Amino acid sequence: MGFLDKLFGEKTNDEESNQMANVKLAVIYYSSSGTNYQLAQWAEAGAKEAGAEVKVLKVPETAPQSAIESNPAWKAHVDATSNVPEVTLSDLEWADAIIFSVPTRFGNMPSQMKSFLDTTGGLWFNGKLVNKVVSAMSSAQNSHGGQEATILSLYTTMYHWGAIVAAPGYTDPVTFGAGGNPYGTSVTVDQNGKMVENVEAAVKHQAKRTVTIAEWVKKGNQ
Repeated sequence: MGFLDKLFGEKTNDEESNQMANVKLAVIYYSSSGTNYQLAQWAEAGAKEAGAEVKVLKVPETAPQSAIESNPAWKAHVDATSNVPEVTLSDLEWADAIIFSVPTRFGNMPSQMKSFLDTTGGLWFNGKLVNKVVSAMSSAQNSHGGQEATILSLYTTMYHWGAIVAAPGYTDPVTFGAGGNPYGTSVTVDQNGKMVENVEAAVKHQAKRTVTIAEWVKKGNQ
């Protein structure tokens, strides 16, 4: 059997499930009103369908409490997700794959996510982040609000890690229905906080693709 046959050969459902179960995925998000938390939950569901072990983790909130208290939607979301664990550096070591989900802030990632990523220098220096399979998602209040730039800004950090970016590209038609972003699923949120595009299927596809590629990488290292 040739290399490609081994890589893409048919497997039974049981074989696929057993292999995927070895993939550990961290879904790391920041959300002030709930959109990216919902994306993270859909990613969790898609990855679990693929048999992965999944942790959904939020980055620590660094905004002043006064700012949160002054925004009812923000405060309500913080209170509603108080039980979601905060990400730690040990979670990054644990994970074979990582999916990030963040809103855009002027075409870049939120400072809360950047603050967490800036703590990863020790892991980077010791080669602990090399070959992690990563992917990213984003949201904004209009269709050209910086979603693509935000995802690419996350990937810039991942290139420094030596990670492997698993962008969805156009590997499934669901990408077009979700707006057609090949870098990662992105969604527009209206003034009432509702998602404009139906992106659930695209998020789940992206998660499954990330887990699948992580499985290939993990098997190749064994």
